Amino acid sequence: MSSTAPTRGALPGGLVALPRVYRPQADTRLLAGALAREDLGPGNRVLEIGTGTGALALHAARRGAAVTAVDVSWRAVVTARVNAFLSRLSLRVLHGDFAARTVGRRFDLVVANPPYVPAPGAEPPSRGPERAWDAGHDGRLLIDRICADAPALLRPGGVLLMVHSAMCGPERTLDRLTGSGLDAEITDRATVPWGPVLRGRRDWLERQGLAERTEDREELVVVRARKL
Repeated sequence: MSSTAPTRGALPGGLVALPRVYRPQADTRLLAGALAREDLGPGNRVLEIGTGTGALALHAARRGAAVTAVDVSWRAVVTARVNAFLSRLSLRVLHGDFAARTVGRRFDLVVANPPYVPAPGAEPPSRGPERAWDAGHDGRLLIDRICADAPALLRPGGVLLMVHSAMCGPERTLDRLTGSGLDAEITDRATVPWGPVLRGRRDWLERQGLAERTEDREELVVVRARKL
């Protein structure tokens, strides 16, 4: 999820959000554009990892797909369920770790906007709003898990769509996915201003070699991987 901290104000499509729930931002919009190009409809099974407000899960549900959304935050789970109710759409929203909650299940499409912001802490936070974006020293704690688990989550011909910052190393993501037997590529890119999280970590990011002194924008990418 984006390095921009959750913001106040109206949410798109009449969505609501409890306090400290990640709100749709530039990375959500970029991923939504990629999702819109996928061939979805009745009979398709979709998983969203880290649903937040449920914006992307609801986007898939509107097209008739059977959607399961998972989040480690109870606030996000409640928010997504409320938004599904208000939208009059069927959405299965589960609390917990995505791998534990989907054992033995296979999907036609997996959508993921995981935490991806490099952080001084080696482990992800167990509580607080930071758990929506902090992802270890290189920002890849959740990215690498999703890459490793994607082949088992996808049906033959199934697709993974995942967004993250170029700061995390998109080529590493492609290498991990192709090494798992998936056909992977970068399909979407966008450059956005640094949010308050990255700005607050500038000195640390520079010491880690992840940013330059004059840098104030980050590139977001969407990786698409298909199971052959």
